[in-house]
Amino acid sequence: MKNLIYILTLLLVTSAFSQNKEQEDLKVGLVLSGGGAKGLAHIGALKVIEEAGIRVDYIGGTSMGAIIGALYASGYSAKQLDSIFNQVEFNSLIQDDIPRSSKTFYEKDESEKYAISLPFDDFKVGFPSGLSKGQNVYNLLSKLTLHVSDIEDFSKLPIPFFCVATDVETGKEVILDKGYLPRAITASGALPSLFSPVVINDTVLVDGGVVNNYPVDEVRNKGVDVVIGVDVQDSLKTRKKLKSAFDVLVQINNYRTIEDMAKKSKRTDIYINPDIKDFSVVSFNEGKKIIEAGEEEANELRNRLDSVAARQKRHKRKEVDFFRKDAIFIQSVAINGNENYTRAYVLGKLKLKVPSKVTYERFNEGVNNLSATGNFQDINYRLEKNEENTYDLVFNLRENDSKMLMRLGAHYDDLYGTAALMNVTRKRLFTNNDIAAFDFIVGDNLRYNFNYYIDKGFYWSIGFNSRYHFFDKDVDIEFLSPELPPDQNPQLNKLELKYGDFTNTIYLETLFRRTFLLGAGIEQKWLRYLSETIGIDEDGVPRTVFENTNYVSTYGYLRYDTFDNSFFPKNGVFFDGDFHLYLFAEGDNENFKNFSIAQAKVGYAHSFSTKFSAVISTEGGFKIGDKNTHSLDFFLGGYGYKPINNIKPFYGYEGLSLRGDTYLKSTLTFDYEIFRKNHINIAANIANVGDDLFTQGKWIDGIDYSGFALGYGMETFLGPLEVKWAFSPERDESEWHISAGFRF
Repeated sequence: MKNLIYILTLLLVTSAFSQNKEQEDLKVGLVLSGGGAKGLAHIGALKVIEEAGIRVDYIGGTSMGAIIGALYASGYSAKQLDSIFNQVEFNSLIQDDIPRSSKTFYEKDESEKYAISLPFDDFKVGFPSGLSKGQNVYNLLSKLTLHVSDIEDFSKLPIPFFCVATDVETGKEVILDKGYLPRAITASGALPSLFSPVVINDTVLVDGGVVNNYPVDEVRNKGVDVVIGVDVQDSLKTRKKLKSAFDVLVQINNYRTIEDMAKKSKRTDIYINPDIKDFSVVSFNEGKKIIEAGEEEANELRNRLDSVAARQKRHKRKEVDFFRKDAIFIQSVAINGNENYTRAYVLGKLKLKVPSKVTYERFNEGVNNLSATGNFQDINYRLEKNEENTYDLVFNLRENDSKMLMRLGAHYDDLYGTAALMNVTRKRLFTNNDIAAFDFIVGDNLRYNFNYYIDKGFYWSIGFNSRYHFFDKDVDIEFLSPELPPDQNPQLNKLELKYGDFTNTIYLETLFRRTFLLGAGIEQKWLRYLSETIGIDEDGVPRTVFENTNYVSTYGYLRYDTFDNSFFPKNGVFFDGDFHLYLFAEGDNENFKNFSIAQAKVGYAHSFSTKFSAVISTEGGFKIGDKNTHSLDFFLGGYGYKPINNIKPFYGYEGLSLRGDTYLKSTLTFDYEIFRKNHINIAANIANVGDDLFTQGKWIDGIDYSGFALGYGMETFLGPLEVKWAFSPERDESEWHISAGFRF
């Protein structure tokens, strides 16, 4: 009987213990600190937490911890986050590098001319609030969180979530647990000086790490039983490692956070502190190693993680596969906040016509293009899902108050020599959509360029351009033989040529099929070139004037350009076609008759690997009519300058070495990027240049001119730096072509 009672008692105790164990279900809170690139260690720690089988019930994060935490809270697994972040090009993402293909033709030209752009309102130089507006980051986060875009309350996410930001005006902590998720986590990660502040509900917010980089108390107050924390904050650096102003700024911010962590780590039940002291907040290129460091440290605590998982009810997370989608159907577009820029202007920059299905690549190109205008301080958009599985797109724009810019550039080439550029640009001068820009160029040759442009987006835009270009160069005597007076036969090999061009144009242009630039205009051109080496003019001045005439023409053009890089393209197609009809002339050219010039260039770039690429191009032009006018002939030779009129580059020959009213030219270039933004390339070009090549069949009777080049190029913030050694078999001579800086 006693044995029976003992057995029954044992069974009752065991049953009660089992029931208590089944009823036990620990709630786990997760704290993810800020730390820039070091925050990638969160992904490694999450992988181990998942493998242990822990169910996370609440997440609180700051800065990079907010980004990783929000994506995990929205349903992504740690493995998926690892895949996503391994595909991200962080340098482009953080620096807001806008792909060239995303820009309009006007903005491509503008971005490839100036090295530095600064606010210049009231003729006072200012500085931007951040190096980056964070637009690329926002675009990526909007795509990744689209499946939860209709959730306003972050506690309703698959895992409840909040993040921390800082109110710039008060310096107080702001808990973001409601609103639009990408907007909130972008604000939490807006590191001062690197990213511009983010405005939410009329509050200006920056990185939450300024006030609370490890919100452990806020997570514990959510009713959790166990807090797991991942701390990836910087340690204090020695003077030898403080190499930049950014390093000093981060160090100053770390004084308080490191002191706080001494207390906060003790209030964390499982404290994961990866060994990432050898990395910095911008070591994104070492992301794989940082993730591994997070994984290694979490594995050191695997037993404790397993014990927590054993005290939780099992669950299965539903993984998100949204990031694999590449297109969405946009039903409508609403635009708010555009006081000075019309709806047509905004849609034109976005290249959006709705309703239509739009790929993410194309949508991001449009948003980036709108950002590239510099007219908007903040581009906040939201995709709202409809019942038909389509989306309404809502833009809330904050226009840039700055209307004036100062922009600077520098350049050297063999034709113009040294040049320093100062630009003043004024937006909204007469109308909301206009822009006026004046370039003043000093150096070996004085030049200017003025452009006024009214941008109408999808509709016809109108512009006015005025420019003066001048250069002084020695040329072979044969080059000027068509214009030498019959009574002059100088016994010289070279003449000094002073070449001036003053041109004014009025033009209309529009996007054709969203990709082609179609335009037409009227042009007045004054050409004047002379040599002081020979002759005496009618005023007794030692010089010979070869040309001093005003020409009036009408013209049209068609352009297509998808090159990913103007100077070192790896992919894309380029086409530029132009037709000029010269109607009138006044000046020295008294025998003028109507004539026209047609020319076109097509190029194709292709990558064979991430480093090795090739570009092939073919171009040509010809004149129809007037055989007496030679000043607008095609001039070939040299490299690295911005072409004007019909002056074209050609390897192996000095600038202005070859001329004729017809030319055909082909170029093949192989480029190898030996390391980031450093290139070694080899090139070959061939050409036929002369008069009446088509009518006399000379364009196919053989190759008259050829050249080969071996070069090194480097992409810098001032523009490309290129050095090329070129050789011409016909001349049996070599040339050095040097070009530095953006071409203007």
